[in-house]
Amino acid sequence: MSREIDEAWVEEAVERYRRIESLQAEFDQAVRTVEVSVRSPDGLVEVVVTAAGTITDVRFLAAVQNRGNAELARSVQAAVTAAADAARWAREKLHTETFGAYRRLAEA
Repeated sequence: MSREIDEAWVEEAVERYRRIESLQAEFDQAVRTVEVSVRSPDGLVEVVVTAAGTITDVRFLAAVQNRGNAELARSVQAAVTAAADAARWAREKLHTETFGAYRRLAEA
C-alpha cells in the first residue's frame, strides 16, 4: 500500500510553521519592550513593568518623609501587585494581537 506525499500540503505546512516562528519572535520582542505603568490606590507609588513582568522603574509621586514605614510598604506592595496584573494583561493582549488570526483558523 503506497501513499503519495502531497507536496503542496507539505510546503504549506512548512510555510505556516515559519510564519508562526516569525510571529513568536515578534511576540517575544514585544513582551520584553512593551511597558505598562500602574499606581498604588493612594497615588503614592508608580511602578513601570514590561509585559514580561520585569519592573523597570519605581517612582514615588508624593513626599515620603511624612509617611510611616507600614504605609509606604502597603503602597509599594499594592503597586507591585497591580504591576504583576498589568504585565499579565499586556502579555494576553499582545498574544491576542499577534496570534489572533491563527486562533480563528483553528476554530474554523
